[in-house]
Amino acid sequence: MDLSLLVQGTMSVLADPITLVFIVIGVFVGIIFGAVPGLTATLAVIMFLPVTYTMTSVQGLSTLIALYVGGISGGLVAAILLNIPGTPSSIATTFDGAPLAAKGEAGKALGVGVVFSFVGTIFGLIMLVTISPALASVAIQFGAFEYCAVAACALALVISLAGRDLVKGLMGAFFGLMIATVGLSPVDSMKRFTFGVGELTSGFALLTILIGLFAITEVAKAAEDVRKKQDMRVETNVKIKGFGFTLAEFFGQKWNALRSSVIGCIIGILPGIGGAISGMLAYTAAKNQSKYPEKYGTGIIDGIVASETANNAGIGGALIPLLTLGIPGDAVTAILLGGLMVHNIAPGPLIFEKSGVVMYGLFVALFISAIVMLFIELFGIRIFIRVLTVPKQYLLPIIMVLCAIGAFGNSNRIFDVYCIMAFGLIGYGMVKVGIPSVPVIMGIILGPIFEMNFRRVAQLQVSGEGLLDHPIAAFLTLVAVAALIFSFVMNRREAKKLAQVEAAAAEK
Repeated sequence: MDLSLLVQGTMSVLADPITLVFIVIGVFVGIIFGAVPGLTATLAVIMFLPVTYTMTSVQGLSTLIALYVGGISGGLVAAILLNIPGTPSSIATTFDGAPLAAKGEAGKALGVGVVFSFVGTIFGLIMLVTISPALASVAIQFGAFEYCAVAACALALVISLAGRDLVKGLMGAFFGLMIATVGLSPVDSMKRFTFGVGELTSGFALLTILIGLFAITEVAKAAEDVRKKQDMRVETNVKIKGFGFTLAEFFGQKWNALRSSVIGCIIGILPGIGGAISGMLAYTAAKNQSKYPEKYGTGIIDGIVASETANNAGIGGALIPLLTLGIPGDAVTAILLGGLMVHNIAPGPLIFEKSGVVMYGLFVALFISAIVMLFIELFGIRIFIRVLTVPKQYLLPIIMVLCAIGAFGNSNRIFDVYCIMAFGLIGYGMVKVGIPSVPVIMGIILGPIFEMNFRRVAQLQVSGEGLLDHPIAAFLTLVAVAALIFSFVMNRREAKKLAQVEAAAAEK
C-alpha cells in the first residue's frame, strides 16, 4: 500500500465538505430505495449516476458508493417490519427478522441488522484494501491468453449460477454478446449490425442498456401490482435503546459474523451472483453449524446476523474484480463500471498507478458511508418507517422521468431515451419467460474483452504460442468448462427429480 496515495486519497474526501455532504445524502437516499419494496440499490445508483456527471471523480464515485451501501443495508427495514425483502439481498433477513418483530422486539431486530450490516461492510472494505492492490500486481502480468480465459471463466460462472435453467442462462449470455457486437469491431473498425443507423456506429451506450434492463424493467414489474391492495401496515412506535441488544449478545455472534462475512466476500468476488445468494448461503451455514437449528425461523438474532453481515460484506467483494480486472461482481458494480468510465477512470491492473488517489479516496468514502449508514439507520428509523407507506403510483412516474433524463444527459441524444424504453420492454419480456438479466449484462461487458483478446490469441497461436504455455489461462479455462459441466449435471438431476414428483402426483 502506497501511504502517500492513501493520505492524498483520505484528504480528497475529508477535506472536501461537498464530498461529505454527498456521502450523507447518498446513504440516506440509498436506504430509502432499499427500504421501499420494489426499489433497489441498483435502481438508486442508475438514477443518480447522471447527477455525478459534473462532479469531480472523487465526489461522483463517493456518492455512488454511498448509494450502494445505503441501498444494500436499507432492505432490512422492510424485511423486518413488513416481512417483505426491500432488496433481493434481504430475503434471508425475513426468516428471523419478521418473527422477532412479531414478538414485539422490532427494535432489537433492527438494531442487530444495522450493526451487523456495518460489521459486514467494514470486513468487505478490509478485504478490498488488502486484496485489490495484490490482485492488480498479479493481473498486470496478464496477456491476451489470460484476459481471454478470465472473460470466458467469468461468463461461465455467471451462466452456471444464474438459476436452475442452464439453457435460459446461456440464452441471456448470448443475447448480451450479440448486443456487444453492434457498432465498430474492436480490431479492424468494420461496421456491424448498424443497419444504416448512424447512432449505432458506436454501439449501444452501457448506461442506456443498464437503465433499460434494470430500472425500466423494475418499474414495469412494480406497475403490475400498483393497484392491488397490499397490507402495508407497519409498527410506527419502534424504539431502539442504544443498539437494541446487549454487548454479550454482540460477542456471542462473533464466529457467526466472521463466517458470514467470509461467505459474503467470496460470493461478492464471483461475477454476477449477487447478495441474495450470499445471504441464503450464510443463513444456511449458520443454521447447519448452530447448536439449536430448530430455533431458526422462529425469531432469533443469529439468522439476522448471518444474512445482513454476508450481503454487506459482498459490497467490498464485488468491488475487487471491478477495480482490478474491469469485471463487475454484481448488477450494481456493473453500473459503477459505467460511473468509472464517465469519470475517465479505466478499471484494470493499472488503476492504482493511474488513479491511485481516486481509488484510496473511494476506500475512505466506503468507510465513511458505513459509519453514516450506522447512525442514520439507528436514529432515523422513524423516517424510513413512514416512507414505507408512500403509494408506489406516486413514485413510479417520477422514477421513469428521472431515468429518461439520465439517459438523455449521458450523450445528449434522444436516441438513448428510445433505447432505454426498448431495453425496458426486452427486460420485461425476459422476466416473463424467466431469462435472467445478469448474464445479459455480463455478456455485454465481457464480449468486447473476450473478442479483442481472442483475436490476439489467434495471432499468437500462428506464431506457435499455445494455451499450455500460459498455466493461469489454462487453469481458468478448465474452471469455466468444469462450471458449465457441473451446472449441466445438476440441472439434469433437478429435472429428473421434478419429473418423478410430477409422475407421483399424477398417479395419486
